[in-house]
Amino acid sequence: MNKVVANADEAIRDVFDGAVILVGGFGLCGMPENLIRALVRKGTRNLTTISNNAGVDGQGIGLLLAAGQLHRHIGTYVGENKLLEQMILEKKIELELVPQGTFSERIRAGGAGIPAFFTPTGYGTVVAEGKETREFDGRPYVMERAIKADFAFIKAWKGDRWGNLVYRKTARNFNPMMATAAKVTIAEVEHLVEVGELDPDIVHTPSVYVKRIFQGELFEKRIEKRTVRKTGG
Repeated sequence: MNKVVANADEAIRDVFDGAVILVGGFGLCGMPENLIRALVRKGTRNLTTISNNAGVDGQGIGLLLAAGQLHRHIGTYVGENKLLEQMILEKKIELELVPQGTFSERIRAGGAGIPAFFTPTGYGTVVAEGKETREFDGRPYVMERAIKADFAFIKAWKGDRWGNLVYRKTARNFNPMMATAAKVTIAEVEHLVEVGELDPDIVHTPSVYVKRIFQGELFEKRIEKRTVRKTGG
């Protein structure tokens, strides 16, 4: 049951060219920094990343973009990444934009074994193009397919050697549901503890979903935009 590996490089040893990877976090908060840096070092290419956003220039998934390792990205927001905008315009990368609520539910459905579901979001827009639509109780709905991946890169605050995870504040966004929707879920944690040290009542991701876990070496925890109040006056 001990799922601990030495470091991020060991954790991603079998990530292959063309892999589909769920990447947790919201913006730069709660993103798996160590795993992303390890993937850049590994040089794996032709990847598809599934994440709320694509990081920012030079940070988060932006590192994979700069290294030319991405073939496709599925997400909800890309406004903070100028390199991604340029690559899309030059047709160097494929982009699928998904409404954020639909994005969340597609991942949750993937983890729950639900192949598809209907939602009113996006009906009558480009989001619905090429998709099945139906009417329920007089309201039109669009069918959306579940999202699943080969790997999920997860960041947690604490985890034990069996892979039970606890997240902290905003870092809980997307990480828990992504942990359920991949063939191999890899977790980096700020604090790796012994089995029994985590109160079962506060565990957010049970160990059954986690295949590998390691203690992160460096967490920069950068801020995307820092806004402060002017002094004086």
